[in-house]
Formats: sequence, structure tokens, C-alpha cells
Amino acid sequence: MSVRPMQADSLTSEQSLGWNGRSLAEMLAYSEQLFRETGHYQGVEELSIRQSDPIYYEKIWSRLRGGIVGARETAMNISGSPIVRELGELCFGLYSPEGDSVCVSTGIMAHIHTMSDAIKHMVRSEYETNPGISHGDIFVNNDPQLGDVHNADVQEFVPVIYQGELIAWAAGVTHELDVGAPQPTAHPIGITSRFEDGWILSCEKVGEKDRLNRDYEYRAQTATRMPFYWILDEKCRISGCQIIRDSVLRLVQEIGVDTYKRFIREVIEDTRRSFLKTVKTMLVPGKYSFAGFMNVTHGADKGRMPEHAAIDTAIHGPLEVTIEKDGTLELDLDGASKWGYHCFNATPTAVQAGLWVGLTQTLLPNDKVNDGAYLATNTKLPVGSWADPRNPLCSNNVSWISFLCALTGLFRALSTGFTARGFLEEVVAGYPWTGNATQGSGINHHGQNAAWTNFEMSCAGVSAGYVQDGANCCAAIWNPEGDMGDVEAWELLEPMLYLGRRMRPSSAGMGKQRGGSGFEAVRLLYGTEEQELYSIGNSNVFFGGGLFGGYPAPSLHRHNIRNTDMAERIAAKTPYPVSDRDPENSEMTKLVVGDEMRDRNSMSKPIGLEEYDLYHSVLSGGHGLGDVLDRRVDDVVKDLDDDLLLPRFAYSAYGVVAERNDDGKWVADAEATEARRAEIRKERLARAVPVSEWIEQQKSRVTTMDFITPIRKMYRESLELGDAWTASFKSFWELAEGWEFPEVSE
Repeated sequence: MSVRPMQADSLTSEQSLGWNGRSLAEMLAYSEQLFRETGHYQGVEELSIRQSDPIYYEKIWSRLRGGIVGARETAMNISGSPIVRELGELCFGLYSPEGDSVCVSTGIMAHIHTMSDAIKHMVRSEYETNPGISHGDIFVNNDPQLGDVHNADVQEFVPVIYQGELIAWAAGVTHELDVGAPQPTAHPIGITSRFEDGWILSCEKVGEKDRLNRDYEYRAQTATRMPFYWILDEKCRISGCQIIRDSVLRLVQEIGVDTYKRFIREVIEDTRRSFLKTVKTMLVPGKYSFAGFMNVTHGADKGRMPEHAAIDTAIHGPLEVTIEKDGTLELDLDGASKWGYHCFNATPTAVQAGLWVGLTQTLLPNDKVNDGAYLATNTKLPVGSWADPRNPLCSNNVSWISFLCALTGLFRALSTGFTARGFLEEVVAGYPWTGNATQGSGINHHGQNAAWTNFEMSCAGVSAGYVQDGANCCAAIWNPEGDMGDVEAWELLEPMLYLGRRMRPSSAGMGKQRGGSGFEAVRLLYGTEEQELYSIGNSNVFFGGGLFGGYPAPSLHRHNIRNTDMAERIAAKTPYPVSDRDPENSEMTKLVVGDEMRDRNSMSKPIGLEEYDLYHSVLSGGHGLGDVLDRRVDDVVKDLDDDLLLPRFAYSAYGVVAERNDDGKWVADAEATEARRAEIRKERLARAVPVSEWIEQQKSRVTTMDFITPIRKMYRESLELGDAWTASFKSFWELAEGWEFPEVSE
């Protein structure tokens, strides 16, 4: 039964909602002041409830989190979107009146602090007086520049008011199929500014008295191509928030509002202290530096984009992680390249989202997750870079591209520290990019003008650990609970039949421990004359790298076949491809007659495919760890038997000599393998040069910036924006004191 807050009817927007007569903005300012002055959240030095009765403390926590997790599980079954129902792309949380995260559900951990930033925007903007905050109000945000990752993530906020005071915010977020952008789908590619990002709701009040406003419902019908799913997701988020609100009010009536108020202060401070203790226990103080890169291949879109935007770009994501002796963790992106005329610009809030998905898979693998850990971390983001553009016109629609290429270095940094401390089972060799991300739009097989985003990309391979191989196609850096979804669910939404969805051999980075394998899907456009299809993947650079000598996961490519003979093949019941398997011996190419499109332009604007055309999607594998020549021969043979490794790489990379026996099983020749590995080690020594010689060999290229245009442009931007990075760069290459970037025609 819904618990009605006392005095809710008599509350007006002119009355203060804060505690003890303060406004919410005053409460937030005072909270920040207390933290600056004392170093403790809300100035809490004594955890009185926890110390006096730890069991009672845990019971309160369990009641709060149980209500939030239950809200998520219930709400998930209200949505009609396969992204939500099949993959669990949603999250709910409880926030303090000032907007600090108190407790979150399972799900997409990226939004622990994004929703905090959105609430704090409303508090600082004095929503308390205009537009007013009352029981039953509903607020929506998907504006990345106010507190979100990108506008495909739609956030809902419901105030929790008790005896005339706002004691909490209930919040939830889901990922949408279409955002009403000029280019259909959730993540339009090839856009150049915020005005093309789609429908943006900037912390708007869209409902009162627990009902959506009629004008907002009408706007949803015309603002998106998939209003049915948008409205169902609204009901999903609102229901979850209302369940949280009612469970909190029940708890408050049982334990008393003063105990509740004290508890939410203590639990955030408790988590802050716990995080610092964990860092000191598991990591070694110092600086850990890693580089990350991502490509933007818009140069192929000349004539389809403005000239200043139709260029190839390399996004640079250098990351330095500093572990202080007191347990504080700092992320510094000094040297990040400039924002660009593309949709891959991030915001400081988005970078926090990436940090949170990293922390919850490493240093916070428990249920006590809130802004306490945020208060124990610092971020330094260069102004003017993709991480902090300070340009309100920037597009942020696919910001994950940029900050994940940098933050995969976070896993590598933490894993280096874990190894030094002996926590070997916690090590993971970074994370791969979760592409190919498949999207499409047009008249679908139901005769509707629709757009779709396939989220099986949440099942990339997990990178290798120190003591085990990475898990195959089961997670994503942004959703560790990832699921690829049933093909039937996707085929209900998308006019693309699955001819096959299979593990892809040699999709994992090699090493002593290999990364988890990715998978591939071969899809047939069916039931409609034409669709516009997008690909999103890294094709010209490695997305991060392996660890301790392990290989990175392979980069991706684009492979489609147009004007095929598939209709004739189906009618004649002749073989057709169910996988591509090996790009150098493509089954698609062998079995289908048509016009092939094979290139590394995986970030292009949409292309048109017609019925019976084939579209190939490859999901990344994970990175490897350790020297490939140290891999157990039996493990290499097992990968061959499981069709997870192409035979030529068993010989060339792992140095394993093996043949099939009469039963079709692979058998290694121990003596020949030992000889082959000895030969590879000699080849390595023959190629090797001292680092000092290598630097001297390459120095002339660096001095003159003798690189292709995208790389030269990237270096120019990093040197202009990153003072510390520039000093480190010049020191490493021993550049003359007066060295300046050479003037080279682009």
C-alpha cells in the first residue's frame, strides 16, 4: 500500500523543503562547506548508529537496498524494450536531499553519480521555488551537460517528502531505442553538434500528482520514432521510483525520521572510509600511466558531412592514475586531445560514469556503493578536451567512445597495483571496446517507420586475468551483468534475420592467459525493402592493450554484401553462410554472390541495404595477459578443438605445432613445439634493439611530426592542452628546449 507523506497536501512551492528551515540549495552549500572544512561527509566524524548497534545499522541498509533492488526487478518487467527487458539496461537509486547517492540497485553502475549531478543541478537552480517541488512530481533528464552520459540514457526523478521536508530523491534510468535525432536510432553517427543529438530534456518537470502531463505525452508521440517504447520506459522508471519512495516512507515511519536522516549521512561517510581502506590494502601508492586511442573515420564521408567535420580523427585518451598513501585515488587525463565536430565528446559527468563502472568491478564489488567513494576520488580533466569541452554546442551522443578508450587504462593501472600486492585473482587486462554496435532505421517488417539499436554488444569478451583466461562474450565495461538477448527478441524489433550467431575464432587477444572470445552474427535484411544501417567499432587502432606482454584484442572491420543471390539460395535450399569465421578465408565471400563492402571504415554515416543483403557484426574479444610463449600447450590445443583459435596463429604466435588426428582432434607435437618456440625467441632477440637506440631511430619522426594527418593533429591538440603531458613528452624524446610543433600543411 502506498504511504502518503504527512502534510503533503498543504505543501506549497513557496515553502522551504530543506531541513530545519533551510532551502535545498542552502543544504547543498553547507554540505560542501563541511566536507571542505572537516574532510568528512556532512562533517560526520562518529558513526554513532554503526558503532552502537552494527546489526541495526545493517538492517536499515538491507531494507533500503532491498527496496531499491526490488523496484528495479519489478520495473524491468513493465518496459517493452528488449534493451531493458533482455539486457537489464536500467538502474535505480536513492539520493539525499542535496543529490548525493545513498544506495543503488544492481544494473548499469555508470549512473551512480550521473543522476547525482542532475539532482544537484536542480537544487542549485532552485527548482524548489521554480518550477516547484511537491509530492507526486516527476522530473526527467537526458541532458549530458547537466548530468548524464548521453541523451539515449533517460533519467527519472521523484521527490520523497515527509512532514513537509524533502528527505530523499528516488531516481531511475533506462536506455532508449531511439532519441528522435535527425538520423534515426539511439546513437546517430556523423553528426557535428548538439542540435543533431535528438530530443533533449534538461531536467524538466513532466508530471504532477504521480501522472505524466498530457502535453509531455503528446510531445513523446511526435519527438521519437518509437513512442510506444518511450512511454513504456517512462512507466518503467516512474513505477520503480514510486516503489522506492513508498518503501523509504514505510521505513521512516518505523525507525523515525531522525534516525533515517542520521543513517543516510553515516552510510555515505562509512563508504568513503571503507573505500580509502580498500585502496590502501590492495594497491601500492604511486603513479600508473597508460595510453588509449580511438579512431573516428569520417574522412570517408566527404560530401555527406560539412567539410570541417568530414575528417579522420584519432581520439587520444592518456590516463595517469595516482594512488596516494591515504588511499585517495586520482585520475588525470592531462594530454587528452581536443573536442571535435563529431558525436564522441564527453563531459565531466560522463567521465565519472566511466570511473564508476570501473570501480564497481574492482574496488567496490559489494552492495555498499554510493557517493562515499566519489568523495575519495579526484579527477583532473583538461578544459577544451573531449573530456571537458566547455562548449555547449558539442555533440555528446556517443561519448562512451572517448572516455572508455581512456578508462580501459584504469583497469590496467589497478591490475598492476593488485599484482604488486599479490591480489592476483583481481587482475584483469583492461577492457575491449564493445563493438560492433549495430543500429538501423527505416520502414520495418511491421510497416512502421522505426529505428533500432541492437544491444547484444553488451556481451564482448572479458580480458584475461592473471591466473585464468578471460570469460567468453558475457560482459561489457559499461554493464558487467551484460546479456546478449535472445535472437527472437531482436527479430521482433529489427527487420534483420539471424542466419547465425557464433563464437568468432581468434577474436581474443593472445597471451599466457588469453582474453575471452567475442562472437559474430551474420544477418539478412528481410521483410522490408530497405534499411539504413550504422556500424560503430574501432577499426584502425587497438582499443587499449594487453597486460604484461599480452596481445590486445584484434581491431574490427566492416563487411556487408549487397545485391546478393540469397533469395535464390533460400528458394533452392542451397547453403548460405551462418558465420564469417576467418576474414582471410571468408565464408560469406565463398558462399554468396554479390557486391562486397569490406573496409575499416567502422564509424561512417549510415549506409543503405536492401532486402536479402547481408550485414556482418563482430563483437570484440578481450585482451591477453602475459607472454604468448608461456601459454600451456594443452590450452592452445583446447582452443583449437573449441574453434576459438585459427590454426595459423597456433603456429605463428603461440609456437605450437599441431595436427588433426583421425578423430578430428588436434594433437600437439611436443618436440616440434619446443623447437618452434626456441626459434621464435631467437627471432625476437634478432629483432630487438635497446630502448635508447629505438628512441634515437624514431626521434627524427617525432621532431618533424612525420605522421599521417590524424595522428599529427592528435599530437598537436595534446601538446596544446596538456602542460604536464607536454613536459613528459618532451622529456621522453629529449627534445630541444626551444622545440615547437612544426608547421606542416594538413
